Amino acid sequence: MSSIEKIDRERLPKHVAIIMDGNGRWAKQHGFMRSIGHENGVTTVRKITEIASELGIGYLTLYTFSTENWNRPKDEVDALMNLIVVAIEQQTPDLIKNNVRLTAIGNLNRMPQFARERLNKCMQDTGHCTGLVLCLALSYSSRWEIVEACKQLASRAVAGEINVNDIDDAMVSAALATRDMPDPDLLIRTAGDERISNFLLWQIAYSELYFTSKFWPDFTKDDFCDAIVDYQSRERRFGKTSEQVTNENEQI
Repeated sequence: MSSIEKIDRERLPKHVAIIMDGNGRWAKQHGFMRSIGHENGVTTVRKITEIASELGIGYLTLYTFSTENWNRPKDEVDALMNLIVVAIEQQTPDLIKNNVRLTAIGNLNRMPQFARERLNKCMQDTGHCTGLVLCLALSYSSRWEIVEACKQLASRAVAGEINVNDIDDAMVSAALATRDMPDPDLLIRTAGDERISNFLLWQIAYSELYFTSKFWPDFTKDDFCDAIVDYQSRERRFGKTSEQVTNENEQI
């Protein structure tokens, strides 16, 4: 039985987030320049977007460029910015064909104007699509996002729009960049490192974590399906006991 055949279509994660790691190490392993690794990583993005759409996943968020990535050598950053927008433009027709809507989160104002304008154009072109939502985390940092949410809530409190004592989990979530998406059910990280690296720290409080040693350019559709199968084998308790979860499921 293939990996995709093992998936229970009735218990799919609504939202899958991925830390796409290992492009540079993949390139080094194969004797290529780092840019070749990033280019092969783009091919993997296309494949994983296709299988996520085919399965019926609602949201796919990809950690595309972190705030910390701005500290990389300028030549690599410039090449990455160009690669990102060119890849998005090239894939936009397929996104529309597959009913995939593109969106982005992060400090987009920090991106070069040419990249920001072309990204916005692609998001507008797919704005009518109603299938998978493909969210790119660009110039993104979870700590930055949380700080921005705190500033927003503080400003509202100072203006008398809200009472400080009324601020709760839901209000903070509504102030985050992901306010229009459910929290990730599953977080996948490739390339062997088992850390979160400042990605969706608030949102993954109860996400299932899946780590694989495969570099991102080597990550396949079958690997993605294996992660889904592993996710479906777990019991998600959200702080409750197994007995409570079992009783609730029996009542559904």
